Amino acid sequence: MIVEVCTASLDSALTAERAGANRIELCAELGVGGITPSAGLFKQVKAHTSLPVHVLIRPRSGDFTYTDTEFDVILADVAQFKAMGAEGIVCGILNKDHSLDIGRTEKVLEKCEGLSFTFHRAFDWIPDPLHGFQLLQDMGVNTLLSSGKAPSALQGLPLLKEIHNNAVTTMVMPGAGINPDNVRQFSDAGFKALHLSGSVMQNNSVVHDGISLMGSELLSETHIATADYAKLKAVVQSVKE
Repeated sequence: MIVEVCTASLDSALTAERAGANRIELCAELGVGGITPSAGLFKQVKAHTSLPVHVLIRPRSGDFTYTDTEFDVILADVAQFKAMGAEGIVCGILNKDHSLDIGRTEKVLEKCEGLSFTFHRAFDWIPDPLHGFQLLQDMGVNTLLSSGKAPSALQGLPLLKEIHNNAVTTMVMPGAGINPDNVRQFSDAGFKALHLSGSVMQNNSVVHDGISLMGSELLSETHIATADYAKLKAVVQSVKE
């Protein structure tokens, strides 16, 4: 079985390799579901590990419906990491109604020619998962990462099994909440790959007396933070008059 470990640091990538993982999904900011990692992190992981690296391409947190400019960034990031030696790309793009964005997914696949392509857990928002999976399989997607439309892959195991039974050319890779206590249920069910971060929270500094710098009000799965022209213009004008 392929064990793919989702990592957001060089330290975690090194740990994954020592533990015997087969592959790394490289991203940043696990707490928001992952976003595109830096080129510097990718270079360091490639330099210090021997594992294949699949790179998450997601320009921001939130939903998976992107503006034209965001999609341009996605295509540019795919081209960059492909040129830098990534073995695979991980991405997922939906329409506003959460149906699969077929046109844009096909464009990303074209950019990924020669690389493995995984459609990630954006799939778990698709209203009709069996139809969505068939569309992805017909496109030539190599791997589907999914929790079976549930908070954890264990809870979504019935749907994951159903999708797996319809898989011919696309590998179904369960992910979300996989741990040593439940992993055998996935191998026993016949899955050939699984995805986990294996993360634990560890103390990194002493408690501080300062203010929080985390903008929790900017985290949403239905809204995105964008610059407001009127606000910016008013500030610029007031200081440059």
